[in-house]
Amino acid sequence: MSLSIGIVGLPNVGKSTLFIALTRKQVDASNYPFATIEPNVGVVPVPDPRLDALAEIVHPARIMPATVEFVDIAGLVKGASEGEGLGNQFLANIRDTDAIVEVVRYFTDPNVVHVSGAVDPLLDVGTIRTELVLADLGTMERTLARLEKESKRDATLVAKLALTRRVNDWLEQGHRALRMDTSAEERALLADLHLLTMKPMLYIANVDEGDVAKELPEIDGVRPVPICAKLEAELADLEPPEAAAYLAELGLAEPGLDALIRRAYDLLGLMSFFTAGEKEVRAWTVHRGARAPEAAGVIHTDFEKGFIKAETISYEDFAALGGEKGAREAGRLRVEGRDYVVQDGDVMHFRFNV
Repeated sequence: MSLSIGIVGLPNVGKSTLFIALTRKQVDASNYPFATIEPNVGVVPVPDPRLDALAEIVHPARIMPATVEFVDIAGLVKGASEGEGLGNQFLANIRDTDAIVEVVRYFTDPNVVHVSGAVDPLLDVGTIRTELVLADLGTMERTLARLEKESKRDATLVAKLALTRRVNDWLEQGHRALRMDTSAEERALLADLHLLTMKPMLYIANVDEGDVAKELPEIDGVRPVPICAKLEAELADLEPPEAAAYLAELGLAEPGLDALIRRAYDLLGLMSFFTAGEKEVRAWTVHRGARAPEAAGVIHTDFEKGFIKAETISYEDFAALGGEKGAREAGRLRVEGRDYVVQDGDVMHFRFNV
């Protein structure tokens, strides 16, 4: 599985500048509203120093990191659901993403016009939340009309109709769907609606350069990730040693991209396991709590269907003992079955039969 993140925000908050920095893909980041018309999509590697350490032991032909897809859409404004600005026509492009990141303006550059006339992070967050809720209410209106007709002929849809009405009432109160008390079964019933407010959200505080090390107050129960988009753009143009030195001068341990992806993994309960051989060393993404067959299925569905066993070595043992041979000789290679819960950093080799 590959993590997909939609990027939203008001115009002129630095979304496209950040997108360029994160993906190193040039898009139009001009200083005027609605510079981003078509959605920009970029795929970036998940930073993980363990990959390089494994490669030094295995000497593979290639290194394949896990990836994150970023989807940047046009800025939203108050009234987008009623056709203001570009309206909410581009929200469909992020309905299939795993999470949403909202870029919130904290920086104070007087040369960059704020769409509402003043920098007010909480007001901006409220505007975006309202537009996402209104977009979901539009989805609910269409869904309710359909379910009310179909449930008369199909009794299995009655429960979904009742749940949809509950969610609709909740949204009408201005709440995000994710905040509603629902069971795993109920969330599964709603999955095909792709509700924007059901997605986990992270907030990026686009701050002035001098504020990147500050800890900011929570937004909607989530602590924002402070990033200076302008600084990230500068870092993207530097060679790794130069970028590391620049970060050290600023008192930062990692670029904003690394912090953002790490937080996204935590938010979604994700982790990485590895495969390591002469052809490649590769990181794979799974949910925490995944069992061995599910992890095998991330590589190929046939691996899950015909799963027999998983030869497993912890990353720490693999690195300390010089690879599979050393781990095997030290008795640290384990043969795990179907019920094994994969651990972050496991180096795995699957046996299967189809």
